[in-house]
Amino acid sequence: MEVLELIDKLQFTHNISAEEYEFIISHAEQMHIDYAAKKADHTRKEFFGNKVFIRGLIEISNCCKNNCFYCGIRRDNKNAIRYRLSPEEILQCCKNGHELGFRTFVLQGGEDSFYNDEILCNLIEEIKKNMPDCAVALSLGERSIESYSKLKTAGADRYLLRQETATEEHYQKLHPSEMSFSNRMKCLENLKALGYQTGAGFMVGSPFQTEENLARDLFFIQNFKPEMCGIGPFIPHMDTDYNNFPAGTLNQTLLCLSLIRLANPKILLPATTALATISSEGIPLGIKAGANVVMPNLTPVSVRKNYSLYDRKAVTGNQAVENIEILKKQMKAIGYEVVVDRGDFLRNK
Repeated sequence: MEVLELIDKLQFTHNISAEEYEFIISHAEQMHIDYAAKKADHTRKEFFGNKVFIRGLIEISNCCKNNCFYCGIRRDNKNAIRYRLSPEEILQCCKNGHELGFRTFVLQGGEDSFYNDEILCNLIEEIKKNMPDCAVALSLGERSIESYSKLKTAGADRYLLRQETATEEHYQKLHPSEMSFSNRMKCLENLKALGYQTGAGFMVGSPFQTEENLARDLFFIQNFKPEMCGIGPFIPHMDTDYNNFPAGTLNQTLLCLSLIRLANPKILLPATTALATISSEGIPLGIKAGANVVMPNLTPVSVRKNYSLYDRKAVTGNQAVENIEILKKQMKAIGYEVVVDRGDFLRNK
């Protein structure tokens, strides 16, 4: 089959092989990327119309026990300026966001042992008590199934845990030996089993990534069927082992967004900060390629720049909550509407 035929097949069956994904990736030219975006945009509008959901991103801590080779907040980065938000500061961020119209808050951070189950459960319960119309999403790394269960009982609705790569050999090139690919995948299975709206995801163009690796990531997302998927281009950080590797490309990231939308039509798919970092037009292009979520930053300005997963992170401009009205105008200019909505997964549609 030709690339266009495979894109059509994916649109109508939502199911192609890993080898077919690899063929698309390896043969895609600009016309194919544009075609996939057009098909993805059509598919997304079938389920969501022109709605774009906003999530209030709160980066609660850049302390992390892990030493991932590509990450700017890795444990051994002595140049990182560490911070940790108190539960009271996090709650205030949520209250500020609620006043601005946010109805989902994403608490994201490194794997920081300070945030034990008791602290997180109390915090989640407090957010839900003060803002019962809101959803709480967590992105705090690998935890035990018992921990995930307690957080779910406390009121957490969603959990994002990017697998980063669906190929074990590639995973081992990105992470130290004490981290386990099988445990990462087991955590994703546990989250699904507990009833979370579960998010997976990967980096596009990460170090040592082959076209086969990227195809396997897309195939994994197709078959795992997460309710959310966070992807973005790899961007190097100066204080990591992989500081000299090239960043992932805009076009390949846009193609992956479109293919994910075609494979999983109802998925909640962000146009990420990393996409905004590599291109000033990254967010609108991501939306037009099939994304339907943006995550303005609610983290206090005083520490926002210290959550530095990669260099040149976009912490101002339309990715900053201070400019939410600009974001709304930007979306309106391309035919989309930012809505005040929890934006839950459409299970029954």
